[in-house]
Amino acid sequence: MGGAFFLIGIGLLMSLAAGPTAAIRIGYENEYFFVIRQAAFAASAAVFLVGVSMLDQSWARRLATLVFFTALALMVWILVFGYEAKGAQRWLRIAGFSLQPSEMIKPALIVLSGWLLAQREAYPSGPWAVIAFVFYAVTLGLLLLQPDVGQAALLTAAFVITFFISGLPWKWAVAFAGGGVSLAGLLYALLPHVRARVNSFVDPSAYDTYQIDKAAEAIGRGGLFGVGPGEGQVKASLPDAHTDFIFSVMVEEFGLVAAIVLLAVFTLMVLRGFRAAAQLDDGYARAAAAGLFSLFGLQAAINIAVNVALIPPKGMTLPFVSYGGSSMIGTGLTLGLALALVRGQGTRTRGRYG
Repeated sequence: MGGAFFLIGIGLLMSLAAGPTAAIRIGYENEYFFVIRQAAFAASAAVFLVGVSMLDQSWARRLATLVFFTALALMVWILVFGYEAKGAQRWLRIAGFSLQPSEMIKPALIVLSGWLLAQREAYPSGPWAVIAFVFYAVTLGLLLLQPDVGQAALLTAAFVITFFISGLPWKWAVAFAGGGVSLAGLLYALLPHVRARVNSFVDPSAYDTYQIDKAAEAIGRGGLFGVGPGEGQVKASLPDAHTDFIFSVMVEEFGLVAAIVLLAVFTLMVLRGFRAAAQLDDGYARAAAAGLFSLFGLQAAINIAVNVALIPPKGMTLPFVSYGGSSMIGTGLTLGLALALVRGQGTRTRGRYG
């Protein structure tokens, strides 16, 4: 949990670095608009993290089930009445805030799937794997209708890992591989923005790669120790500097050393999470916890990979560091559920991870 609070602190620091510039560029009168909201989001995420982590395994599953079906209903609602931005319909507008239910449904689906798949041991004749797959397929379909291909890919990876830990039959593995390749080809053919992002990654000279070029410029200016807090210049002309490209802003102002420290924190948290999950006897908790830590780690890896131009842009936040209320609360829920599962029963300790 210490690593999570460290990342939340880094997020507040980076909000001070990138938030005022972004607010001025967008046209807000209060240059600390994003800073103030990020502080509120951070407090909410901390409450979710601590509160959910105190649940036992049964209550974690009950909470995940409630969150899953609520978020699922909201995602259906969004397709008709949702708030559209940047060509995607992913948000609900509530009292001046934007809520993205997909951030909540991801960890909920992983926990619910882990529990369903674990039921195969006690009740082998039940269609548990089929039910889990149906829940996943419905969620995937709603994500693609928004469209949100990046979140769909992230959810798929975490679901497959959960399935693998619980005992993935080879026939399912082949089906997942074949279906994934086919779906990727179909999305490339049908969605112009997916095709443009892939093509711009393969042949940057033929497309507008302004954001990636600016991110590379920021990283290049940072050097080993950065140009100093608040001294970054590229953030003034980098769209989404306070969200998707906050990593580039951090490297420019604090340097490669800070980036390595951040990477080490993410890596250590995920490795410790996997190790704690591996020590669990309960199949449900083991598979679900591994899936949740995968969800957390893969999102961080994807965001950083986009910033350093290793993969096409995905529009994905850096957990606890990027600005965004739904992302912050969703990440708090993800790690809170993971900690509840690896700790076992309530707040009672379970070895060194209690």
